[in-house]
Amino acid sequence: MLDINDLKRDSITTDMETLSLKVQKFAEGKRLEIETLNERESYRREFLGNISHELKTPLFTVQGYILTLLEGGLEDVDIRDKYLERANKGVERLVSIVKDLDMISKLESSDLNLSISTFNCVELVQDVFDLFEMKAKRKNILLRFDKNYDVPILVKGDVERIEQVLTNLIVNSIKYGKMDGTITVSIESYKENKLLVKVTDDGEGIKQEDIGRLFERFYRVDKSRSRDQGGSGLGLSIVKHILEAHNESIFIESEYGQGSEFSFTLEIA
Repeated sequence: MLDINDLKRDSITTDMETLSLKVQKFAEGKRLEIETLNERESYRREFLGNISHELKTPLFTVQGYILTLLEGGLEDVDIRDKYLERANKGVERLVSIVKDLDMISKLESSDLNLSISTFNCVELVQDVFDLFEMKAKRKNILLRFDKNYDVPILVKGDVERIEQVLTNLIVNSIKYGKMDGTITVSIESYKENKLLVKVTDDGEGIKQEDIGRLFERFYRVDKSRSRDQGGSGLGLSIVKHILEAHNESIFIESEYGQGSEFSFTLEIA
């Protein structure tokens, strides 16, 4: 006969406590999963809204100019030339957005094959300076090194992609730089086999609440002003993806109203 005293009450209690903990852990896991899904859905809606707006603006602009020409503007040579030029700028912006989206898609899917080689970092920076010297001069911005680099500094990476990183950072600094300002590039030791490339400007700077979102696709600190200045709104996102594909890091320091410093690592050859 079963003696009620033989029942292991402590074991049952322990099992119930374990079950309760498991249920709590399961519920917490599901709660976090739901929060993640909600965040992703929110990000998806924001992304679709942003891309819709980015594409819609130049599309409507191009459509407006073409309709004006079709409705009689072609007869006036001055209007025709001016509107065709403006329509072309709108098409160029559309092409830029599509190219940048394609680039990000390849980077995110690891479909972009990097061609790693050894190259001179100093020479690459100077090449980018030469490309954008005229663009900088329109705002009387000086592009310069922090010091004379008399000997080559050899690094490893996909030279075309790293050039794109430098291009996007310098163009961004010109865009938000102040009149008569300066953009400085420095190359410094970082770790045993790494160096740090810094792009520093004395422009507008970035508010602290915006820094965490700078590398998001289409995120703009000043949406109306940024769109007026052109660009796809994907430059910094592409920078981040290219560097991540190289297993490198990017950092930012900024003080609103004082300027910004973007820096990234490269492997020493």
